Amino acid sequence: MKIHNFCAGPSILPTEVFEEASNAVKDLNGSGLSLLEISHRSHAFVEIMDEARDLSLELLGLSGNDYTSLFLQGGASSQFLMVAYNYLKNEAAYLNTGTWSKKAIKEAKLYGKVDVIATSENENFNYIPKYDISKQYDYFHCTSNNTIFGTQMNSFPSTKTPIFCDMSSDIFSRVLDFSKFDLIYAGAQKNLGPAGATLVIIKNDLLDNIKNNVPSMLNYKVHADKSSMFNTPPVFSVYVSMLNMRWLKKMGGISAIEEKNRKKSEMLYSEIDLNPLFKGHANEVDRSMMNATFNLCYDNFKDSFESMLSEARISALSGHRSVGGYRASMYNAMGIDSVKTLVEVMSELESKI
Repeated sequence: MKIHNFCAGPSILPTEVFEEASNAVKDLNGSGLSLLEISHRSHAFVEIMDEARDLSLELLGLSGNDYTSLFLQGGASSQFLMVAYNYLKNEAAYLNTGTWSKKAIKEAKLYGKVDVIATSENENFNYIPKYDISKQYDYFHCTSNNTIFGTQMNSFPSTKTPIFCDMSSDIFSRVLDFSKFDLIYAGAQKNLGPAGATLVIIKNDLLDNIKNNVPSMLNYKVHADKSSMFNTPPVFSVYVSMLNMRWLKKMGGISAIEEKNRKKSEMLYSEIDLNPLFKGHANEVDRSMMNATFNLCYDNFKDSFESMLSEARISALSGHRSVGGYRASMYNAMGIDSVKTLVEVMSELESKI
């Protein structure tokens, strides 16, 4: 019987991706070798890396000569310090919209002056604050989707200041003008692939504007010059990310998956709003398509609700400790049937009033 996996990450991936990846672990493309034992310098893996990098740019509409795609390691957490190490020379602007933004700010302060131009911490990050980039900064940093608090940025500034964005939990989920961004990074373990790889999309102009004395392992240009092969890359994670991007392209790309994602999120948020037993955490205008956060209004229904979730084989719905309640992560690979099952359980709970 199917498990409906609402985990915030590592998260659900398409069944066909799991199947193809498991076959490759035993035998990669009939080579007689496992994906896990081939040399990362082999022709077979260089082709995998090249295809993964090319697909990431193609799906974002950034193919051409303006951007470079990198697969690095260390997750978004390493990017918090890496962007500052490479580009914070005088002062950078940061938008504080949640836990991951706070961590990025903390790391950046180790390398230079940080101006937190707006924050929503006063309301436990349940909204996207208004902000103004009133002067020239080294860069403006934001987090597009806030996994823990369930908010998502719906617009991005038009500014001469370079825009850096952590898209770890909503990369490839909706259509944006990605050419507005100068640097995008995302941990793989939400919408891209398994944990272990970090995708970085960087404007080529930035590669010639890196600070002096940046260590090789933290230097974007070093990784770009070596085509993401400066050190041994996370072979399995890159391969599965490539498979997942192939799947997304076959599904019709980002515009097609956005339509499905909107249907899923609208279905769940409609139930949250109509059902008197539940209340959403995030302000309605800033709600995330990827991560819906909500609470039970009455504690005496908690045991019944969680028993019903278990019977329906709904997994990993607990909210983060910062918010409590529940969090339904509805990444690209989640089918609408899983969301329907959750909504049915919530509706059935209401009938017990």
